[in-house]
Amino acid sequence: MIGFIAFADRLSAWFGKAFGWLIILMTLGMSYEVFVRYLINRPTAWALDVSFIMYGTLFMMGGAYTLSRGGHVRGDFIYRLWPVRVQAGVDLVLYLFFFFPGVTALVLSGWKYAARSWGYTEVSVNSPAGIPIYQFKTVIVAAGILLFIQGMAQVCRCILCLREGYWRSAAEDVEETDQALMRQHRQDSASVGSGDPA
Repeated sequence: MIGFIAFADRLSAWFGKAFGWLIILMTLGMSYEVFVRYLINRPTAWALDVSFIMYGTLFMMGGAYTLSRGGHVRGDFIYRLWPVRVQAGVDLVLYLFFFFPGVTALVLSGWKYAARSWGYTEVSVNSPAGIPIYQFKTVIVAAGILLFIQGMAQVCRCILCLREGYWRSAAEDVEETDQALMRQHRQDSASVGSGDPA
């Protein structure tokens, strides 16, 4: 189980970080659009579609990574007060009866949706550019498969927590900017207080 958890976390992290670079491309594309629209008065016909495609792909492909790091929104004002074994039991039930049926429906429906889109080489109707979007419909299926794999890892975490009495967390690979700044501030304050040169 531990090996599978590590595999799923690495897989989710790889895809999440790889597709995270889309934010740079999206920023460049929208910056270009703002420049040509407001300074040259020649707006593009593709910018809106490309931003939708990239943001949607980034959002979908980052879902499993976010799940592995416990980053999804959780109404935990009561949950966090429970003993960890109760948390694990509730999570296990929710994964089995809600998460997996939902993700399975996402994969099956996404497969039909993508196949139909590929069948008639769908293009976007949001702009006159007619950007092809059929290939991006496949992202629904890929994201669902990644979520399913990561969900199985989360179930393994729940089972291990029920046995051992503590949560096995994912590797820490990112840090919030405010936490990094606070840590740096504490280090700077400690070095100033000890008389070390800054």
